[in-house]
Amino acid sequence: MNDLTEKHCKACEGGVNPLTLNEAQYLLKKIPQWKISEDGKEISRIYSFKNYYHTMAFVNALAYISHIENHHPDLEVSYNKCNVRYSTHAIGGLSENDFICAAKSDLLLAMNK
Repeated sequence: MNDLTEKHCKACEGGVNPLTLNEAQYLLKKIPQWKISEDGKEISRIYSFKNYYHTMAFVNALAYISHIENHHPDLEVSYNKCNVRYSTHAIGGLSENDFICAAKSDLLLAMNK
């Protein structure tokens, strides 16, 4: 299990610096199917599913995790895909919260296969 899944998000209202590219790339190694955007301000992953029902079940479960962690992704949902993007808007870049939630998204998918 990824150690990120054991952590919980910390409130972030700004006033801290976003992760450096090196820090983000280190954390990215723990969630290898995710990508960092060219500007280094967000991470994303496209999840594929068998059908709309499975896509929406994942989205709803992810919404619950986001509520518990109080850290919310941007989602693009289609019939059998969901593009999940995380960024910490309050700091204009990435924080550890983004990687924690990404790891929990991956765990959610692994639990349902």
